[in-house]
Amino acid sequence: MSLLFTPLKLRGITLRNRIVVSPMCMYSTRDGVPGNWHLVHLGSRAIGGAGAVMAEASAVSPEGRISPMDLGMWSDNHAEAFMPIAKFIKEAGAVPAIQLAHAGRKASTAVPWQGHKPIYDDESGWLPFAPSPIPYADGYTAPREMKLADIDKVVADFAAAARRSLAAGFELLECHMAHGYLLHSFLSPISNHRTDEYGGSLENRARLPLRVAKAVREVWPESLPMFVRISCTDWIEGGWDLEQSIQLSRWMKDIGVDLMDCSSGAVNAASSAPAAPGFHVPFATAIRKEAGIATGAVGLITEAVQAEQILGTGLADLIFIGRGFLEDPYWALHAARTLRAEGEWPVQYARAVGVRRKV
Repeated sequence: MSLLFTPLKLRGITLRNRIVVSPMCMYSTRDGVPGNWHLVHLGSRAIGGAGAVMAEASAVSPEGRISPMDLGMWSDNHAEAFMPIAKFIKEAGAVPAIQLAHAGRKASTAVPWQGHKPIYDDESGWLPFAPSPIPYADGYTAPREMKLADIDKVVADFAAAARRSLAAGFELLECHMAHGYLLHSFLSPISNHRTDEYGGSLENRARLPLRVAKAVREVWPESLPMFVRISCTDWIEGGWDLEQSIQLSRWMKDIGVDLMDCSSGAVNAASSAPAAPGFHVPFATAIRKEAGIATGAVGLITEAVQAEQILGTGLADLIFIGRGFLEDPYWALHAARTLRAEGEWPVQYARAVGVRRKV
């Protein structure tokens, strides 16, 4: 029996398999409102057999977007636009999920196919803020250092976005605390040089991420699971590392977080990860063992056998697939065929895959 295609119960929901469509920015909205692109993009991956389909990083405030074309969840209008998308994902048999985020000092940039450069001076741009006035990279303007009132607003914005996500019909929520965005930039000594209660010691640098997680968990129903994505290391000496990630994960577990989604890097443009197939898996394994919390493996996991081996050897609990689903919306169903597991093709497609729906 394939473990990849074994259902997984998380609180009050059950994933039909252990495959999650990783949140991947599409940079295809106006004012953060999802539209037909997101309905088709996310819906096709649900039809394609994934256990959960996670909408891309959705900003909790306008200034929290990476680019002006990012998704958002800062108003009831956004929640209303998400409703048919979440409904379709669920009707297709997948769990509708969303990642909430704030870009911090990496905000106000052009979309990737326009160079991904800062656009602070453009009419569509804005000056981002961060724990400390340290630019993300050469050519970036120093962000505004956040005041305590700014920090309190971020906590309130995440909680409000979580409420709207529930109203929109999502059943799984992830807080984005990785890749150099706002909450990761508080965690890392590379980007956080504060001298108040939000800087210095690990406890202080983790204060805002833990406040956000606690605020979200308090408004997110007890019956529904909550994930946190972190960068397990900055890949920079003296930066955020696995040991600190393990302690953070213990604290997150105490708050009621159900799974740590284990990624790495991107605290600044100079950091470089030794990318190779499955290169994040050891982080997921260490956190799973040392913090006693479920973990998700992500990062160049492209083959069904590779994913099955990660789960079968107890290295992680879920597999997050990104690039594979961009290339093939039916990655999960094709993986089921490879592993000789059951994957239900839509009846409308049955004539293309044989008489039986199950492969």
